[in-house]
Amino acid sequence: MKTMKTLTSRLLLPLLMALASAPAMAQQPLPEWDQLSPAQRETLVAPMRDRWNASPERRQRVYDHARSWQQMTPEQREQARRGMHRFEHMAPQQRREAQALFARMRGMGKEQRQQLHDQWQKMTPEQRRQWVEANPPPARSQR
Repeated sequence: MKTMKTLTSRLLLPLLMALASAPAMAQQPLPEWDQLSPAQRETLVAPMRDRWNASPERRQRVYDHARSWQQMTPEQREQARRGMHRFEHMAPQQRREAQALFARMRGMGKEQRQQLHDQWQKMTPEQRRQWVEANPPPARSQR
């Protein structure tokens, strides 16, 4: 019995120590892209390659999105991230409203967008619901 306990301790202790240190290792900052190993780069690129190959009809949209992201300033990127985070945590009706507003504002100039924003702020929930019914968001394709 003592031998089994000693054997188990010898095998489990190093494993437990390795697992305990794994989160600390994961916390270390990763290097710049050029210093990543080929395996690390592949880990990052593989999901995008899979999405690209699986959806030929969405390739232009993905490419255009990537190009516009590259042209953004760091501040614009952070603002976009905050907006995406806010959208992800909205109730379904709020998402529908946001999608309808975004689609409508997309072709407007700055002044027109501000007017619609001001008008929206003054609307009651019922008026907003009616506006969204009259101006539904475009149907979205599956990701």
